[in-house]
Amino acid sequence: MANRIDRRQFLARGAALASVSLAPAVFASPAEVELELAGLFGDRPIQEGRVTLKVPPIVENGYSVPLTVEVDSPMTAEEHVRRIVLFAEENPQPNIARFTLGPRAGRASIQTRIRMGGSQKIRAVAELSDGSLWSTETFSIVTLAACVIQ
Repeated sequence: MANRIDRRQFLARGAALASVSLAPAVFASPAEVELELAGLFGDRPIQEGRVTLKVPPIVENGYSVPLTVEVDSPMTAEEHVRRIVLFAEENPQPNIARFTLGPRAGRASIQTRIRMGGSQKIRAVAELSDGSLWSTETFSIVTLAACVIQ
C-alpha cells in the first residue's frame, strides 16, 4: 500500500492547494497596456474615431461578455482594415484578442465574447492598410469577475 498517504500528508497537500487557489490574481495595469501598444504599433500616433466598440455597460458575469467592434472602412483593396486588437486593463494579459482582416472580409466588423477580470476599460485599436491607427474605448462594470484564478 505504497500509494496511500497519511493524515499529515493529506492536510499538508490540502493546505498547499488552498494557498494557491486563494492567492491574489495578478492583473495588467494601464502602464502595461501602453507598453503592449508600443510593442505592437511602435511610436505611431493612435487617433480617436472610426472605431465603434459595443460592450454592455453593466455585466452580471465576467466569464462571457459579448463584444462587437466595427470600423468605418470601405474594405477595398486600396483602403481596408488590416487588424483589430483588443486591450483590457484589469485582465491578467493586457492584449486580450487580435483579429486579422483584409479587403475580402467585406465588412470591418467582429463579434466575440471575452472574459473580464473586473470592472474596467476596454480599448479597441484598428490598423488600416495605410498604416494609420484608430481607437476607441469604453468602460464596463462587472458584478462577478472572471480571470481571478490563474
